[in-house]
Amino acid sequence: MLELKGKKVLVVGLGKSGLAAALFLRRQGAQVTVSDVRSAESLAKEIPALLEEGIMVEAGGHGLLTFRRQDLIVVSPGVPLTTPELVQARSFGRPVIGDLELAARFLKGHILAITGSNGKTTTTALTGEILKAGGLPTLVGGNIGVPVVSLIEESTDDTWSVLEVSSFQLESTEEFRPGIAVILNITPDHLDRHGSFEAYARAKERIFAAQNENDFVVLNADNSRAAEAAARSISKVYWFSIERPVRQGAWVADGYVVYRAASGAEVERVMPHAKIPLKGEHNVENVLAAVTAARLAGVPADSIALAIEKFQAVEHRLEYVATLHGVDFYNDSKATNVDATAKAIAAFSNGIHLILGGKDKGSDYTTLSQLLRERVRAIYTIGTAAEKIESQLRGVVSIHSCETLNVAVARASAAAHPGEVVLLAPACSSFDQFENYEHRGRVFKDLVNQLHGGKAWQSA
Repeated sequence: MLELKGKKVLVVGLGKSGLAAALFLRRQGAQVTVSDVRSAESLAKEIPALLEEGIMVEAGGHGLLTFRRQDLIVVSPGVPLTTPELVQARSFGRPVIGDLELAARFLKGHILAITGSNGKTTTTALTGEILKAGGLPTLVGGNIGVPVVSLIEESTDDTWSVLEVSSFQLESTEEFRPGIAVILNITPDHLDRHGSFEAYARAKERIFAAQNENDFVVLNADNSRAAEAAARSISKVYWFSIERPVRQGAWVADGYVVYRAASGAEVERVMPHAKIPLKGEHNVENVLAAVTAARLAGVPADSIALAIEKFQAVEHRLEYVATLHGVDFYNDSKATNVDATAKAIAAFSNGIHLILGGKDKGSDYTTLSQLLRERVRAIYTIGTAAEKIESQLRGVVSIHSCETLNVAVARASAAAHPGEVVLLAPACSSFDQFENYEHRGRVFKDLVNQLHGGKAWQSA
C-alpha cells in the first residue's frame, strides 16, 4: 500500500476525480496541493472546501516549482501526460500516477473493470445491476460518475467494484489489476489526445497489463482491434459475439443469449434475445459482455436474465425523450465519436434528422457516408466542428448549418414528418459549447420539452 502520511502530494486538475483524490489524500495524512489552469473565480465552489481541509490551491496555471517540490503527483484524467510541467517533473524523478492508479493501491475486494470506445457506461451500469441481483455486494464507479477514489472507504474484502475506465485513466496505470477486465471495442477516438489510433488502442490494453494467469479478460470477437489484444494477454481470454459462436463466453443462438463456461462445455441459455430491453444492435453486444463478466463473477443465469429484463437505458445513451406530433426525439449525447454515432444511426431504419457537431477530436466523418445515404434525411451541424463535417459530407445528404443546438432542434423538428426521428448523436465532444456531454444532453431534452410549452407528450 502506498505510504502517504507526511508526504507532499500534488493533484493536477480539479475536476470531480481531482477533488475526490485531494480530499482522500488529505485524510491519509498527506500535505496536499492542488494545481489547475482555471482561474480562482471559476473554482470558487471548490476552493473553500479545500482550504478548510488544509489543502493548498494553485489556480490560474501550473508553477514549475510547485511540481518539483512534490514527493508524488496525482494527475486527473482530463490532464494530458504531455503537459510540460508533468514532463519536467518526471525528468526530475517525481512519480506521476493517475486517480485510477491511486485508488487501485487502496481499493479492497474484487475489481471488474470495463473499457472500450463505446458502450462503457451502459455496460458498467448493467453489470453492476446484474451483480447486485446476484446477491454480490457491489459498488459502481469510475468514469460513470462516482470517482474510483470515492469507493475506497466503502470497499471491503467481499466487495465487487464495477468500474468504467477510460483511456485517459488507463495510460497512467502501473499496478491497477482487475480480476475481470472487459474491452468492449476499440475504434478511433481521442486521437487529438493520444496522437494515433495505435497509441489509443495500447492505452486501452493497459486494462489487463497487470493481470496474471488467474485473471480474466473479456474481448469482442467481432471487433478486430479488440480481438488482437488477446495475443498480448497472459490471463484467461473469454469472448462475446453477435455474429458467431465463441469457444468460451457469450453469443446469440436460435433467438437466445447463450453462454459457455469453457471450450467443450455445455451451452446454457441465459435469456431470449427478444427480452433485451435496449434499442440497437450495439446494445446486444453490451449485454453479451455483461453476461460474460457476470458469469465469471459467479452470478447464475436466472439472476442475470431478471436484471437485464428490468434494466432501463442510461441517460444520454440512445435515450428516448418524447414523441411530438408523431416525431420521435432521441438523446444520444454520449455519442462523442464517429463509431458511436454510426451505432446510433443503425438503431433506426430511416427517416432520421441527425444533429452532428461539437468539438472535433481528429475524426473522419466520411466513414458515416453510406449509413447517412441509407437512413438519414438531413444533417443539422453545430459547434466548432461544423465546417469540417460539412466539407467531408457535402453531397451525401442535405446539410443545414445551425451553429447552436437550439437552432438545430428547432429546424429539425420543423422539418421532420410523423414517423421520423430527430436524433442527437454528435460524433464530437461537447467542450466547445457545453460543460460536458451530460450538460449537452440535458439542454437537448429541455429544448424538446419547450417545443410544446414545457411539456413533452405523446401527440395524437
